[in-house]
Amino acid sequence: MIGASVFSITTTTSIFFFPRILTRPVSRLQPAAARSVVAMSTTTSKSQEELDSIFKQKRIVRSTVRKSLKALDPSLRIQQDDAIQSTVLEAPWFKSCRGLCAYISCKSLNEVDTSKILSKILQQPDPNTMARKKLYVPWVEDKNSNMRMLHISHMDDLIANSMNILEPAPVDAQGNEREDVLQADEPIDLFILPGLAFDRCGRRLGRGGGYYDTFLKRYQDRATEKGWSNPLKVALSYSPQILEDGSIPVTPNDVLIDALVTPSGVVPISPRAIERM
Repeated sequence: MIGASVFSITTTTSIFFFPRILTRPVSRLQPAAARSVVAMSTTTSKSQEELDSIFKQKRIVRSTVRKSLKALDPSLRIQQDDAIQSTVLEAPWFKSCRGLCAYISCKSLNEVDTSKILSKILQQPDPNTMARKKLYVPWVEDKNSNMRMLHISHMDDLIANSMNILEPAPVDAQGNEREDVLQADEPIDLFILPGLAFDRCGRRLGRGGGYYDTFLKRYQDRATEKGWSNPLKVALSYSPQILEDGSIPVTPNDVLIDALVTPSGVVPISPRAIERM
């Protein structure tokens, strides 16, 4: 069953109240179990009802957080962008990483700016102060939650797609296919992730497309196959995006993050993040 309690999101002008969803993995029928058709139908129906309720609550939270982001003062947004990016650039876990996937921020989506982070990586800084890094950025393959992370060497490698979001062309200027991180011979150390809302338990709420959760699971499978350690999953968040713990509904397909970077600093969440950060 789904338990219900009440949580709130506070903006500069209003407080929004709606039920908190306490979720558990959807139960699965065991192939060898002797069950009647009626029992199977009931189980399937309940599972779908649970998921439908979770998706409804996600839509409510998304709507509320979007309004909060839209109301964020532009000067405060710039201050928070600078603070978050400076924290990342000065962090030992960032300086030491040699391969990473990072998102390209989109102003119209009110995402935390990553332009300084990407520029610093592509400048190939002094190796005495920062490890040289290999950067992979998102390329949306289709509308079915399929996304690839392709290697770029320069900001000129990026072009605007149909939604005016920068992404790499699948082939470079010489006509060669860009390296896909899922086919790379070396592991990456870090994911820098976007999102719409987060909490300090590691829950992340995206925009509903499922692209990042799908990709992160694929990379986890790749890392397991190769015997690699999983990269740190670090999300960047403005203050209004951080919600009360447990207030973000989740399904079994949602991937937890390891840490948050906020205007106030780093919030390590998972044991491995606490150890490294």
